[in-house]
Amino acid sequence: MPLSRLVTLIVGLIVILAMSLWLIDSLSRLYWQLSYSSPLLGNLLLLLLVLLVGALIAAFVYYVIVIQNGDKKRRTKLRRRVTPAEIPAAKSEAASSTLQAVRQQVSQIQDEVTRQALLSKSKEIEANLARGEIQVVVFGTGSAGKTSLVNAIMGRMVGRVDAPMGTTTAGETYCLRLKGLERKILITDTPGILEAGVAGTEREQLARELATEADLLLFVVDNDLRRSEHQPLKALAEIGKRSILVLNKTDLYTDEDKEAIVARLRERVRGFISTNDVVTISANPQSVELENGELIKPEPEVLPLLRRMAAILRAEGEDLVADNILLQSLRLGEEARKLIDTQRRRTADKIVERFQWIGAGVVSVTPLPVVDLLATAAVNAQMVVEIGRVYGCELNTERGRELALSLAKTIAGLGIVKGALELLSTALQLNVGTFVIGRAIQGVTAAYLTRIAGKSFIEYFRNDQDWGDGGMTEVVQRQFQLNRRDEFVKAFIQEAIAKVVKPLADKATAVMDEVDEKLDK
Repeated sequence: MPLSRLVTLIVGLIVILAMSLWLIDSLSRLYWQLSYSSPLLGNLLLLLLVLLVGALIAAFVYYVIVIQNGDKKRRTKLRRRVTPAEIPAAKSEAASSTLQAVRQQVSQIQDEVTRQALLSKSKEIEANLARGEIQVVVFGTGSAGKTSLVNAIMGRMVGRVDAPMGTTTAGETYCLRLKGLERKILITDTPGILEAGVAGTEREQLARELATEADLLLFVVDNDLRRSEHQPLKALAEIGKRSILVLNKTDLYTDEDKEAIVARLRERVRGFISTNDVVTISANPQSVELENGELIKPEPEVLPLLRRMAAILRAEGEDLVADNILLQSLRLGEEARKLIDTQRRRTADKIVERFQWIGAGVVSVTPLPVVDLLATAAVNAQMVVEIGRVYGCELNTERGRELALSLAKTIAGLGIVKGALELLSTALQLNVGTFVIGRAIQGVTAAYLTRIAGKSFIEYFRNDQDWGDGGMTEVVQRQFQLNRRDEFVKAFIQEAIAKVVKPLADKATAVMDEVDEKLDK
């Protein structure tokens, strides 16, 4: 308890005690006088005395218990305010779980360099989760005044101002402290966006990457928001970036012009940035000439931005840090998933390519009157089993055969067999002699249909053994359209000539030579 309050309490108790003693003595004398003449009045006076003493005791108890408890609560709140904040437990656990899942995914990546890079990223995110620093990123077009803004916020020169576009070529980070916040704030100046040339594009890519890692984004403009600026700002808001739109260089505008620009900015960002988050500043005001000709440099006016930053970080800082860590974890997981999908697809494509030519060989050796995938059902069943294994789905041969037959019937029912025959017959006739076309066409067509089936099954397993809303029919039709393009057909025919047509031609030539030898004998 503060000393002043303790002294007041002691003095108050002494006064109350003295007055109570005086009152009790006076009422006691009055009671004895009344008890002789009127016992009833004496008893009423005694009751009044008891009630008065009880009221004094109750008042004292109320002060000690209620008021002291109130002080304790206020002290507790104060302690909580100054105690380093912790990331909300639920979000912290979600981020940790996501990072653990990411590491499991990353362990499946075969490329060592890529695997180590992703593991390094996951460790960096985990370190950020432990430190709990607030990442503030300054983002915007070149020479909008980003570095001047950082200089003004930091209260010292940390970068060049009045610079030409492209000066800030890499993210530069500085440490900032705000009253009422225990967390360390890291403020990062980024290269400008929308700059010309290859170097400008590379710098913009770096700026965007830094912006996606921000807990709080300061998007700096020096006039109305252009469409080229609106698009990245909205895209960052859509992925969950908390943003403040900062109108800089307001010293160059009249009050009326400034109000008009602010009104337009608020209208353009309505729906993804709050009205209160559109802030005006003058980070590096122009010098002003006095009547005597002397030039003076006004102080930067960034206090509105600092106040808004402080209000947001005090109210939302913990959630912003937790949400950003979780977002980065999810993005890393998505990156790992895409790499694994590419790796699996590459392996599955090799399986399809191998089995398509195995199927072609089977049909070419034993030609049939009608080209049908049912003739290569056993080959395709094994192909399905191996593709499933790539995607972590273990199928037995019987299940693989069922899936292969089901797809073969769908392909036949859609008329793809006939379409494939016509497409490949025309292409083959343009590339080889007609004497081997009759025997080769069935094998080449079987290879082509096996390819369509294999590609369809890759999509099926990629989507967790689901054909999607359009079912098997839509997947098969899409694969047929993708594999009938001119550039693919040309490459396929050249490979088919080498793997199917040429062996048949060589065999036919060998047979003819053997016949000729027998006839000569």
